[in-house]
Amino acid sequence: MRFLVINGPNINFLGIREKGIYGNEDYASLIKRIEKKADELGIEVEVFQSNHEGAVIDKIQQAYFDNVDGIVINPGAFTHYSYAVRDALASVKDIPKIEVHISNVHTREEFRHTSVTVPVCNGQIVGLGLNGYLYALEALKDMGDVKNMADKSV
Repeated sequence: MRFLVINGPNINFLGIREKGIYGNEDYASLIKRIEKKADELGIEVEVFQSNHEGAVIDKIQQAYFDNVDGIVINPGAFTHYSYAVRDALASVKDIPKIEVHISNVHTREEFRHTSVTVPVCNGQIVGLGLNGYLYALEALKDMGDVKNMADKSV
């Protein structure tokens, strides 16, 4: 199984921005955690980050051509307004997708309560810190295992 982890704007500034909300660990630490979890789960993972909306959309579309088995996405601020990212996620409807947010967006500013992207994802994990990414990988692996078992029984 191959999964793609996509991070939107400012996620590369972990450990620098708003430490009281996002913690002290930096982006390199997040990548190491994700890679370690992927090894434990026996999956391949690619981690991608961009502050540019078009680059995020291009990566989602490329996932289709690369036959990626699942996407973990933290769209950052794109969550709240990017219909372009939402449409890209919707266009790869056969790829399971989990939206992740490090903080609990539902307890923060009102504008963060709305996600235009989650309706085209299979689930959302919020407020569990960097561990949310690891739980999302586990969920995608479980979803893939169930699908593979169903495919074999047909």
